[in-house]
Amino acid sequence: MIDDEEHLVMSDPTDRERVRELGVEFGPLAHQLNQHEYPTTCEELVEAYGSAVLGFQNGEQTLAEVLSPVPEEQFNSATEARAAIFSNVPEGAIGRKGYSDRTPPALGEQSEESDESF
Repeated sequence: MIDDEEHLVMSDPTDRERVRELGVEFGPLAHQLNQHEYPTTCEELVEAYGSAVLGFQNGEQTLAEVLSPVPEEQFNSATEARAAIFSNVPEGAIGRKGYSDRTPPALGEQSEESDESF
């Protein structure tokens, strides 16, 4: 497992109480999603784990709230279920939109900071 909480490997979430991936704090839900029997529907996941709380940098929501836009979705794996979660978290949950302290802006993007060198 990688020590950086922002990039924890989801394969064995029982190693830590807090399991975070791409800015989403899954907690015990990470293990539950990995152990769930697939294929499954969104409705089945919400029925089983809908009250599980997902934490974000700027708040939290239940799994039922996050998956409410895709009630008819079917998932063939935990990876697909997590992808649906990432796709449906509120925009404000990710912190500063487009922020990265690791890469320069892509071609055609505008940087919010000046090009000063210290």
